[in-house]
Amino acid sequence: MIDIGVNFTNKRFDKDRSDVIQRAKNNGISSFLVTGTNIDESKNALALCQQFPDYLSCTAGVHPHDADHVSANYLEDIAELASHHHVKAIGECGLDFNRNFSAPAQQLKIFQQQIDLAVELELPLFLHQRDAFDPWFELLTPAFDKVPAMVSHCFTGNRIELERCLAANMYIGITGWLCDERRGQELRDIIHHIPLNRLMIETDAPYLTPRTIRPKPKSSRNEPAYLSYVVKAYAEITGIAPEEIIQQTTANAQQVFNLPIFRVNQ
Repeated sequence: MIDIGVNFTNKRFDKDRSDVIQRAKNNGISSFLVTGTNIDESKNALALCQQFPDYLSCTAGVHPHDADHVSANYLEDIAELASHHHVKAIGECGLDFNRNFSAPAQQLKIFQQQIDLAVELELPLFLHQRDAFDPWFELLTPAFDKVPAMVSHCFTGNRIELERCLAANMYIGITGWLCDERRGQELRDIIHHIPLNRLMIETDAPYLTPRTIRPKPKSSRNEPAYLSYVVKAYAEITGIAPEEIIQQTTANAQQVFNLPIFRVNQ
């Protein structure tokens, strides 16, 4: 399995990153991508990849929450980061009009600039969207055939939004949200519409810990070792064998992010 979204620079991993990686390997995670959410965190993500070069890859970008705080040369910073082979996509970037931690107009500007950079660098886009689907999709539309791939990270939208993403040939990232029948029922109801060749799996650790973990972990922190619970939920809802889900999502991630085939349990 490949976990395409781990916030591994988060301080909740500061004390035991090596242990987290070992548990991931022990639980069948062949590699995972570290998410870059602003310039400093993207630099930290790259540094982690250089510390664990045979296992980690990452993204580089600015999350909409951080759009108000970019420097004048932030695009040059992203481009420099993207010159390193560990950096596999531009992002996490997009729009978030749910909390508006950054002004909507600034979010739109910074998102557009990162789309343009991904086109220029010919890299995939690792995308965030919350309560902003229509403007998000509108900005992305001109780039549909100009970037190698787009991944709708941590998808929690409705059926119409899902169908529009799939029609645009986006990949859909599914998290432990699927394991929560309280908040995730709408996603559970439409999950069977995602073809396996467009599916990716992720934890978004340390967030979105699957509620289905038994026995319940002592810590609320999510980690890549729990990715199998996302697969299990998808399998139970759709009737597709877990082995088939794992095989196809691994192939999807390797293709989109140009990942080598890592060995696990080392």
